[in-house]
Amino acid sequence: MATKLTKRVESEIQRLVKEYDYGESVLKDFALFVLEKPIAPIKPLTLPQLKQKIYQYFEVKDATALKKAGGFKMATSSMGKLDLSKKAGWEQLHRKFIGILPGEENEQGYGCINGINIFKYDLPWKAFGLDPETSTTEDVKAAYRSLSKIYHPDGSNGDVQIFERLNVFYRSLTEKF
Repeated sequence: MATKLTKRVESEIQRLVKEYDYGESVLKDFALFVLEKPIAPIKPLTLPQLKQKIYQYFEVKDATALKKAGGFKMATSSMGKLDLSKKAGWEQLHRKFIGILPGEENEQGYGCINGINIFKYDLPWKAFGLDPETSTTEDVKAAYRSLSKIYHPDGSNGDVQIFERLNVFYRSLTEKF
């Protein structure tokens, strides 16, 4: 069965043709290619892959050197006790220092705002849906107010833990040092 383009995709193609003078048939072919291509499942990083990324980040060759590295000790001093005998400990390091783990992009569910789990990641700009390069303090305040209306504990969908985490994010983006 042939894939058909939705009205939304068709209208976006028409917009691109008018605005940028792209070839309509090329855009349609590309859209059909994307829609028909099966999506490969995202493979999580293996423990050796996680370790290698952390070693590269801290510029060490192995776990022994990592534990001795002053930069590592300083960077993780506020993280409490890390259990590096388990994959979860290495994932925690990856989240903190390298970024979003494969498969955790666009997460949904409890604690997920704008595709990021706010309890796993310290990414206030992403959680607030803002660009750190162009957003103003007023943009931060507006995003915070919008999210506060949803998650304030007194509201119908309120949640104390999420609201407290949003407050931490808000303060981190607005406090002057």
